[in-house]
Amino acid sequence: MLPDLAFHSPHYLWGLLLIPLLFVWSWWEKRRRAVLRFSAAHVFTRHPRGVRVYLLPLLPLLRAAAVAAALVALARPQTRDTRVRDLNVEGIDIVVALDLSTSMEAGDFRPQNRLHVAKEVLSEFISNRVNDRIGLVVFAGAAYTQAPLTLDYGVLKEVLRQLRTRVLEDGTAIGDALATALNRLRDSDAKSRVVVLITDGDNNAGKISPLDSAGMARSLHIPIYTILVGKGGKVPFPQGTDLFGNTVWRETEIPINPELLQDIADSTGGEYYRATDPEGLKQGLQKVLDSLERSKLMEGGASANYREDYHPYLLLAFGFAVLELFLRSTFLRVSP
Repeated sequence: MLPDLAFHSPHYLWGLLLIPLLFVWSWWEKRRRAVLRFSAAHVFTRHPRGVRVYLLPLLPLLRAAAVAAALVALARPQTRDTRVRDLNVEGIDIVVALDLSTSMEAGDFRPQNRLHVAKEVLSEFISNRVNDRIGLVVFAGAAYTQAPLTLDYGVLKEVLRQLRTRVLEDGTAIGDALATALNRLRDSDAKSRVVVLITDGDNNAGKISPLDSAGMARSLHIPIYTILVGKGGKVPFPQGTDLFGNTVWRETEIPINPELLQDIADSTGGEYYRATDPEGLKQGLQKVLDSLERSKLMEGGASANYREDYHPYLLLAFGFAVLELFLRSTFLRVSP
């Protein structure tokens, strides 16, 4: 056996000891048949009897080879890589609280609105993560957990893609959103836990004040990073469509409260960022990660990396079995 070859399920190899029984069974089957055997007449005329005499012993050999190759495939041969894989996996527990209030439809990020840009940047942010567990809380007039902490980024991105405004009661319940996000992180054992708040407005709904939620975060030692999306002041806002189906925009005043977001971040040990364009939002999320200390969510050690090599043996088993059936039913077909 090669020094870099190993078997994941070596007990299947014991079945190789039964291969001789196939030859015994083939011999016994031959003894039970009539002594005189002949092939179909048209096959016999094209293939001299002498050739058939030499080829007939191939049938049990092919059957034994198929069984042997199948047993080796079941044992799952693996080639060990010379490189060592580090099992120490580092990551951060992150809960993103995303504003879904109707003000996120503002078009100051034209040609797209604020929510569309935020979803695109968040999707890219998720794609660039490797070992960070990420959860998603959405809020408007109330807050809900849309996705718990997970490493399944594909599902998370699909959930993010389906988010829409005007689904929740309208409003901006920042305090409730932060409390819900903190509840998701409360039982986390990660060394680094963080809430990222993405909003474009001022708190005007909910049952918990943002500063009370900030106090809870401070007691849990969870920093809150706040990102204010949008330019503030009068911004283009959709007011319906015209006769041709085009969106009608009107300058609308949307109140913001950067001081509140700054206070939340400062009081919890986080940072406040202002994003007036997609690149600003992307940079804000990156700065959040750059400022965090990574924690080890899974402790391991070192392990060899293995590559599965059962596929050739499986193909051989299939090939030997098909060849035996083909010969038995055509050139080496016999009739008692």
